[in-house]
Amino acid sequence: MTVTIETVLGWRDIATVAEGADLSLAPAVWERVEQASRIVDSIVESGVRAYGVNTGVGALSDTVVDRQSQSRLSRNIILSHACGVGERLAPREVRAIIAAQIANFSHGHSGVRTDVIRHLSTFLEKDCIPDVPSKGSAGYLTHNAHNALVLIGEGTAQVAGKRMSGSQALAAIGLSPLVLGAKEGLSLVNGTACATGLSSIALARAERLLDWADAIAALTLEAAGCQMAAFNEEVLALKVSKGMATVGASLRKRLAGSGIVAAALGKRTQDALSLRSVPHAHGAARDVFDNSARAVDQELASVSDNPAVSGTPQHPVVSSEAHAVSPALGLAADSLAISLAQISAISERRMDRLVNPLVSGLPAFLASDAGSNSGLMIAQYTAAALSNENRRLAAPASTDSGLTSALQEDFLAHPTAAANKLLAVIDNAEYILAIELMAAAQAHDFLDGTAPRAAGTDAIYQAVRGRIAHYADDRPLAGDMEAMRSLLRDTTPPAA
Repeated sequence: MTVTIETVLGWRDIATVAEGADLSLAPAVWERVEQASRIVDSIVESGVRAYGVNTGVGALSDTVVDRQSQSRLSRNIILSHACGVGERLAPREVRAIIAAQIANFSHGHSGVRTDVIRHLSTFLEKDCIPDVPSKGSAGYLTHNAHNALVLIGEGTAQVAGKRMSGSQALAAIGLSPLVLGAKEGLSLVNGTACATGLSSIALARAERLLDWADAIAALTLEAAGCQMAAFNEEVLALKVSKGMATVGASLRKRLAGSGIVAAALGKRTQDALSLRSVPHAHGAARDVFDNSARAVDQELASVSDNPAVSGTPQHPVVSSEAHAVSPALGLAADSLAISLAQISAISERRMDRLVNPLVSGLPAFLASDAGSNSGLMIAQYTAAALSNENRRLAAPASTDSGLTSALQEDFLAHPTAAANKLLAVIDNAEYILAIELMAAAQAHDFLDGTAPRAAGTDAIYQAVRGRIAHYADDRPLAGDMEAMRSLLRDTTPPAA
């Protein structure tokens, strides 16, 4: 599959490339790129001072670099900015960053040559994955620099799963190291490609997770004998929320025809809030998701270099601005992380109600032989620990700010840190919901023969039992949790 840039890309396009699709540019887009490159050439010829073209960067922006040193400046920027630390990003995350960077160059305001984009596109086509450390970016720069190292034959990368030097990786995919021109080094480390790429991956994972959250909640609600009146369309419509309406409709559809729910009608005046407020919490997360997705698409549709080049080769314009800072991206990732931390918290509370004999009406801890068996007692501990970690991770990165580059860069929005944190929240949320799913299926085992499940929830139950058997303290529970997490991560919920 190939994704083609006709005008701009959206987050779904980036996520598609991250999962293995190739990326190409339409002829009109190539012309935009070439025009911007010609503009940079004319600036070099004229000698007009332009940030990052013939000056240093950051606090060195007033230091003029002579023409003979401009290519060396581009190379040196990459070498000096490649100072990330920590674990390497996953291949799909690196691919997403490369795709977002090509998307930014395709706007035609960066000034890189077409060779730069063709090399990066070949990385995607041949699955050449530069080794990119996950930490070190206060906004951008370091992640992009580690990608760029391989373009110039430095750094390390994986090709076909084998790690090798940057020069070996280029040779393996039929390329030679690039000798960078004026501004290209700055363009390769600049912009918001890292944050938009990682955020696109997070959005794809979060969208699937939210669908699973609704399906899992329905299985739990049924096992708990929920009072469905709280989810009536006219009742939920009293509170205006697109997300809430979506979740309410999903719950009604999935629980339609449930004999278990029908048997529980009127058993309680109202359910506990972790059950009754599923449309509210899950719906709020969906509303936040829509806003965050809009912010990422807006960023991908925007130029995020500093400086941006425009005009014509005869009348070049170089505009120094702050488009690479992107507070909107940091806020988008932070807000989605907070909403998913809340989804994690309500999932853990629902799971606790299933295992807690004080409220469940089911065997203690869903154990087949309570006393000699602990059942899912300690699985709830794990869910609680992960939920607490998500609460800590939900602290916003976008308000951290900071001072860098000798006060020249004295405000930072930390969109990359926010995106990394969001991905960590999603990791935990997948496990928490997987544990709830495991518990809900176990609860239904004890309800067999009392009344029939709804068709929509039975599809979920069967998906679980297709992967793991009823738990009887007969095997390490961690393996079941990993199996359920894989189900959530790699598949979509069965249709209701």
